[in-house]
Amino acid sequence: MTESTSKRAVVLVSGGMDSATAAYEAQAEGYDLYLLHTSYGQETEDKEYECAERLAEEVDAADFLRIETDHLAAIGGSSLTDDEMDIADADLDSESVPTSYVPFRNANLLAMAVSYAEANDCEAVFIGAHTEDFSGYPDCRPAFFDAFQGVVDAGTRDDTHVEIRAPFAELSKTDIAERGVELGVPYEDTWSCYRAESPACGTCDACAFRLKAFQNVGVRDPIEYERRPEYAD
Repeated sequence: MTESTSKRAVVLVSGGMDSATAAYEAQAEGYDLYLLHTSYGQETEDKEYECAERLAEEVDAADFLRIETDHLAAIGGSSLTDDEMDIADADLDSESVPTSYVPFRNANLLAMAVSYAEANDCEAVFIGAHTEDFSGYPDCRPAFFDAFQGVVDAGTRDDTHVEIRAPFAELSKTDIAERGVELGVPYEDTWSCYRAESPACGTCDACAFRLKAFQNVGVRDPIEYERRPEYAD
């Protein structure tokens, strides 16, 4: 029996455009995809799960794993999981940490992804973080991913080699949209809105960055919005 020589990668998929593009990027690099989606009590978790599941079908994923966890919601501290905190309207020029930041979320998600990768002999974990993320989210900074790589190297078996990949870490969301259009990512099956499951509000940070990216590349965002403000530079 001949041992398979195919490459395998776990992709953290939120249901949004960045992680969908990361999945298509990993596939373009020749990886078989193992998609990991986490529901942690976020406002739009049902819609995000629906989109992530559809992505798994579209890329013919080798496996799709959904993990439901309530510990991030129980910990609180984020407008995404705490009903007593309002989701703020977009402020694209702000450099402060937004209320939508879920404390140390990416460390939690990456830890699960590395466990999933090690159990399935995957060589890489892809995450769709980018420059406009780490301007406000400390766990999206390249330095964080570099540090986490050290944790992975120290905390897995000696024969395990899992690379943390953030292919868009030095790119903007506009760059991601442009790359995704080139790769044929079905953005109509992705969701970014923090507030609503249909239609998207158009005014939260996630909607604003997404709309701005599509407007900058001259492509109409295919999902429905309650409002479509002009955010392009």
